[in-house]
Amino acid sequence: MISGTAKSPAQNPVLRNLQFSPIKQGDDQLIVLWDPSGLSREKLVLPLNLFFIVQHFDGEHSLQEIGVLYLKRFGEFLMPSKVEQLVTDLEQNLFLEGPRTESARQQACIVYRQQTARQAAFAGRSYEVDSAKLRKQIDGFFTSAEGPDFKPSEHQGKLLKGLVVPTYDLKQAGSIYAWGYKELQEAHQPEVYVLIGTAHAGLGNLFAVTDKDFETALGLVSVDQPIVNRLKSVAPEFFEEDIAHQSEHAIEFQLPFLQTIIGKPFTMVPILSSFSALSLNDPTVRNSVDRFLTALRDTIAFSGKTVCMIAAGELAHLGLRYGDSAPPTDFSFHRSMQHDLEMLKQVEELKPDGFADYIRKEGDQRRISGFSPIYSLLRLIQAEKGQVLRYDRGITDQYNSTVTYASMAFY
Repeated sequence: MISGTAKSPAQNPVLRNLQFSPIKQGDDQLIVLWDPSGLSREKLVLPLNLFFIVQHFDGEHSLQEIGVLYLKRFGEFLMPSKVEQLVTDLEQNLFLEGPRTESARQQACIVYRQQTARQAAFAGRSYEVDSAKLRKQIDGFFTSAEGPDFKPSEHQGKLLKGLVVPTYDLKQAGSIYAWGYKELQEAHQPEVYVLIGTAHAGLGNLFAVTDKDFETALGLVSVDQPIVNRLKSVAPEFFEEDIAHQSEHAIEFQLPFLQTIIGKPFTMVPILSSFSALSLNDPTVRNSVDRFLTALRDTIAFSGKTVCMIAAGELAHLGLRYGDSAPPTDFSFHRSMQHDLEMLKQVEELKPDGFADYIRKEGDQRRISGFSPIYSLLRLIQAEKGQVLRYDRGITDQYNSTVTYASMAFY
């Protein structure tokens, strides 16, 4: 029997779960890399030939093998000094897995857990940092031409069981958020809000709960400690990646809306999730998801409190930035919109398996990033029906890369 040998990180580098986007500088097309987890605050701009190299930093390809692929692709030899400098730059920026990154990750966890609250990470960048200006900004999303009108909801006064809302940049998608939160504003208020948001940087354990309160420009939002503490006692592994909350915007973007429309202190359970419809075919993934959702459902039932589930996530991701070979056209966007609305019929009808099956049949080619929070909501919620309130898209780069999103309500 031939035994395998361990591959050297120096010769088989592993790129972390980074995000990238194509940019134009004059006539040149470049790629910018950054770390969505926030562990590295740096951005690295690469020409296309160097980006080709780092795409093969998967731990499987050696530098020598990458050199052969580079020669076939570009018709020139890859100089060892060039690739060594690239590896050094990536390592220094904490873009590669290895001892340097692991040490930084452990130190960041220590610092985060010493903090008294999760601090606002996007105030002043994605929304106003001044409380008065922030309230005015949120109000403007409701009253804008794209926002909800002033006609009362047909469900006014009823208990809203859940919402699906975007996590997209507030300056572009704020009015779509407002369609969902207007329903909540007019509803009978629950005792606690369970927020499940997309972990854009990914999670090893699929879910990450934090017990920290969240600071915003409008004050402190408190975690429901009895619920969170009980959940931690029965499913502690889902608290191991709590640092994922530090730089994730999915939940932070919801809080100014909640604080504005509720107008009084409230408690929440902040959860991040990250798994795909395709990954549910893996028994290990399925068992982990089932374990967490069962623990959360039982914990909420034990509390005896009324809850509103809020799933925060996007739908389709189209274009060069997300791995397509060409920018989206008007035709391809409208075709995707039709698929989105067909897919959301499964969500409206409270069919989590139907929602997952729809995406699996597509091979998740449209990269539904909000699958995990929406699927989790459907597994947990006890509602009679759902309704799409508003649907739209955002443009993310110079190449017309597109993200779609919607607001939905469940009663």
